[in-house]
Amino acid sequence: MISAWTGRQIRAAEQPLLDAGHGDRLMATAAHGLANAVLRAVRETRGRVYGARLAVIAGSGNNGGDALFAAATLARKGMSTTAVLTSARSHPQALAAFEKAGGTVLRLAAGGDGAGAGADDSAAAAAGPFVTPDEAAALCSRADALIDGILGTGASGGLRSPAKELVERIIGLDAPALTVACDLPSGVSAETGEVSGPVMPADLTVTFGGTKAGLLTDPAAGLAGRVLTVDIGLGPHLPAPELRRLEPADLADWWPVPQRTSHKYTRGVLGIVAGSAQYPGAALLCTQAAAATGVGMIRYLGPQEICRLVNLSTPEAVCSQGSVGESRVQAWLVGPGATGDRDQQARVRDALASGLPVVADAGALDSLPSDLGPQVILTPHAGELVRILAEQDVEVTREQVEAAPSDFARLGAGLTGATVLLKGATTVISSPSGALFTQDNATPWLAAAGSGDTLAGILGALAATVQRDLLAEAGIAEPDHWAAVAAMAAAVHGIAGTEAAAGGPVAASDISRAVPETVRALLELRQDG
Repeated sequence: MISAWTGRQIRAAEQPLLDAGHGDRLMATAAHGLANAVLRAVRETRGRVYGARLAVIAGSGNNGGDALFAAATLARKGMSTTAVLTSARSHPQALAAFEKAGGTVLRLAAGGDGAGAGADDSAAAAAGPFVTPDEAAALCSRADALIDGILGTGASGGLRSPAKELVERIIGLDAPALTVACDLPSGVSAETGEVSGPVMPADLTVTFGGTKAGLLTDPAAGLAGRVLTVDIGLGPHLPAPELRRLEPADLADWWPVPQRTSHKYTRGVLGIVAGSAQYPGAALLCTQAAAATGVGMIRYLGPQEICRLVNLSTPEAVCSQGSVGESRVQAWLVGPGATGDRDQQARVRDALASGLPVVADAGALDSLPSDLGPQVILTPHAGELVRILAEQDVEVTREQVEAAPSDFARLGAGLTGATVLLKGATTVISSPSGALFTQDNATPWLAAAGSGDTLAGILGALAATVQRDLLAEAGIAEPDHWAAVAAMAAAVHGIAGTEAAAGGPVAASDISRAVPETVRALLELRQDG
């Protein structure tokens, strides 16, 4: 499991070590990790390190110091290094080390007239000539590798001039062969992943002390590239993580596996209320996905004509026009395609009031009762979450939700009392307690009609079958178990969909067909372990 913390949490964990006089050691460890990561990445992209051109954009704080110390190491490895300083104030020891290693220092001018970026222009000019944002951008775009060390975790409000103009110019040119963000891409929030102003997309982000929560949620996740965390010794001082992400080993450990004495009822029974005359396909897709995931039995409730279609595509399902109250199940999946049908809507309401685990998707999200619990998992996209929040007297736009999905998923969970799975490029899951999970396993090809119905089916099956004692043994608190279950479903949906797509278009029904093989591969990890 990947754990992540806010920038504030990381800085608080650093403070005891700084107070004890270990600041130089922390920076040296971070810079060493950054240099090694750049070396490996340059070898992968260029074939060899010697003679490669490295550009560093360094700000005035410790983040710029990390970048300059790393660049000094890379200069000694044979790279041709140039640092563009965005401020008249730079980390003095790091700058001295960089110059001693043979690096070239340039100062970023505020405009095209040679005016300096900082207040102490005479000192700045003595340390290196000025360049305009256009000149610096041209140099950076020609580099074999570029390190973004402008802003660190303590920054807020995005880039300021002239660094803002420099990044805008670089974005407008051909990208360097390799862009590496030092700790996080400058201009993104380490807390929430929100973006302020222009941000230079990274191929690799090397972060220090602990993964930053903002790097694992959108929109920052789409700008960070691959994230590598360098251990600088903060472990004993770190609090409980702000955010977690499940890895394949977690899925393998927690996946429900039948025992020798298991039968269809002990393996879990899922009730499904989905589909209508207008949207029959939703019932078929979520039922197929639930069956493929491995639930012991499916009880489908819906119109007779939909029952016939369900039995044609999933003959294992037991279909009827019965009621929720007379159906014995361990969990419910309600809502996909269940619109415009009064009987289906009545079943949705009854399932939500049952006290059992319920996955509420699509058509169920417009008729939520006021007394939900964490065992109810809501699965909105951004537009649906806007409507859910409006019912709680919170007016927000879709654009605002997409700009800060973790904040609004957490707000939705806190106000409704339910677990919220907010769908997007990165799926964000929040427990009512505020515990967050994110998953980023999917291919963009999954942005297609029916993909959400398939996710709902996978999640419904897991809600009926997961052994929650395994989650407790993994250190997940009981109120957050359903958020972990939702994260499992999002991960498997993404992995299966990526495998089914194989780099090209994929239909929602193809995802279900890929689920069994995905689960087999995960369970092989458990056997190997």
